[in-house]
Amino acid sequence: MPPAPSWFPGSAEERTLREAPPRPSTHFSRHETTDEGRPSYLSSRRRFLAQTGGGFGALALGQLLARAEAPTLRPELNGGLHHPAQARRVIQLFMNGGVSQMDTFDYKPELQKRDGEKVDFGLKAAATSVPGAIMKSPFEWKQHGETGRWVSSVFPETARHVDRLAFLMAMASKTNVHGPASYMQNTGFILPGFPCMGAWMTYGLGNLSDNLPAFVVLPDHRGLPYNNAGNFSAGFLPAANAGMMIRPNAPIPIAFLQPPASAKQITAESERDGLELLASLNRRHESEHPGDSRLAARIASYELAAKMQLSAPEVLDLARESETTHAAYGTADETTGPFARNCLIARRLIERGTRFVQVWSGMSGASKNWDNHSDIHNELPFIARQVDRPIAALLDDLAARGLLEDTLVIWTTEFGRMPFTQGATGRDHNGGTFVTWLAGAGVKPGSTHGTSDDFSYQTAEGRTMCYDLHATILHLLGIDHERLTFRHNGIDRRLTDVHGHVIGPILA
Repeated sequence: MPPAPSWFPGSAEERTLREAPPRPSTHFSRHETTDEGRPSYLSSRRRFLAQTGGGFGALALGQLLARAEAPTLRPELNGGLHHPAQARRVIQLFMNGGVSQMDTFDYKPELQKRDGEKVDFGLKAAATSVPGAIMKSPFEWKQHGETGRWVSSVFPETARHVDRLAFLMAMASKTNVHGPASYMQNTGFILPGFPCMGAWMTYGLGNLSDNLPAFVVLPDHRGLPYNNAGNFSAGFLPAANAGMMIRPNAPIPIAFLQPPASAKQITAESERDGLELLASLNRRHESEHPGDSRLAARIASYELAAKMQLSAPEVLDLARESETTHAAYGTADETTGPFARNCLIARRLIERGTRFVQVWSGMSGASKNWDNHSDIHNELPFIARQVDRPIAALLDDLAARGLLEDTLVIWTTEFGRMPFTQGATGRDHNGGTFVTWLAGAGVKPGSTHGTSDDFSYQTAEGRTMCYDLHATILHLLGIDHERLTFRHNGIDRRLTDVHGHVIGPILA
């Protein structure tokens, strides 16, 4: 392990990250020029490095730099950066498309009473449609657990765990448009170009393993979410902190990890010769450009890729799991299988040292998704069935293995939906209120914070935004969200911008 870099504070009193200069970016710029005025990407050595980086380099996305640049965190802070940490790793379950809160976790008897009535919510109440009549939830509701939490029939398995969960019942967004709202829930900003939470987390804390990436993204098997990879970008942070995408349900889960079967010319001997040549070119380039940190990023990514040739196949090999585990998650079921395999891979990753795993449900688009514009009666049960059983199994599995003691699990979406109809039985976007829940390390089981109004149209009490959620997550990881900063374009940027408060009522 390398010594702690100069920017890391020796003690909380001596220095803070706010005072530290930013680490050099590891992004390659197409606009840099050589001494002769030619674009640097035309330089033979740099071009060679860029091209070879399309293999192992693109695979690892420079993840090992997060390990190389990160400090050795002090034991007295339990792995935290500014105060003792309660969580060591995070699994985020992101339901892409806008989950209908009044049809899942936010029970509203008023909707039942006034079903079919017209209520004036204002001319601009709806995002993409003319407001229709009030529509009651078409699903059966029951109270569960000792807390008596109301949950609809679309989440029967998750309902078993309500006494383990902490609910944020009055989350809100600045926007009811998918792209900006998804950026906001992931990065704290409605515009692209800002680092996501996983990037900030790994920037501040580094990796827990030399052999696996610090931040892994497991997308929906049907496609990427709104904003595509922009949701898990490093933004202006070092590229090492971006999320590495793995597709467990694809024929090739990790691109370029192994040579293609058709490349018979690639042998162990040829790979060794190629690596020796590359090392020679790297040494030449490094001697000619001693202040250029981007080469170190390439070298680190190659090293991690080589280690992952051994570690990644083992992590992704679900045959090592018992039949009981497979049955609990539903990996063999046609409906639950893809999301179940992602959840099981997430558990295998975090127990082997990956710090942050983001599991996505829902691709971009308003069909067979959480984006239920046309038919809430059929669309919501369709997508909920895919995730309900795997999520419940994940919570059971983490608890049984003792991992829930230091793992934080987050379930969220980018916004909610409207209490009135869109068309016949659909619901439009609603940034006014939605639901998020947390479980695990440092979370008070069975707690609730905030309420929405009688229609679940706007927040009523205890309103929280992404800033508060992010501040709370960082707090549980031992990070003061106001002190984790990066100077960019003359501004000390942070995940929570100039907002955010730790949500104390849901903490143990």
